[in-house]
Amino acid sequence: MAMYVSLIQFTDQGIRNIKDTVKRGDAAMAEAEKLGVKVIEEYWTMGAYDVVAILEAPDDAAASAFFLKIGSLGNVKSHTLRAFRREEMEGILSKIR
Repeated sequence: MAMYVSLIQFTDQGIRNIKDTVKRGDAAMAEAEKLGVKVIEEYWTMGAYDVVAILEAPDDAAASAFFLKIGSLGNVKSHTLRAFRREEMEGILSKIR
């Protein structure tokens, strides 16, 4: 499964409803499961991003569907990074000649 790191910011709507953020996180995990995505961990953070989430998905399409679905609800916007494990990076580097 591919790994993703998502940097999430609350929208105006999301911050107005901040008291529901943990419940929304639970709902996001349930939605992820429906799409074959697994939320490994989520952290509420201080600074430029409000939440950092670590996820696994079978492919980029499943991850994209999840983030589009969550974004369409209007509470958050995300910046998602594809992350490579050490073994994956070693495989990538082995292709460089």
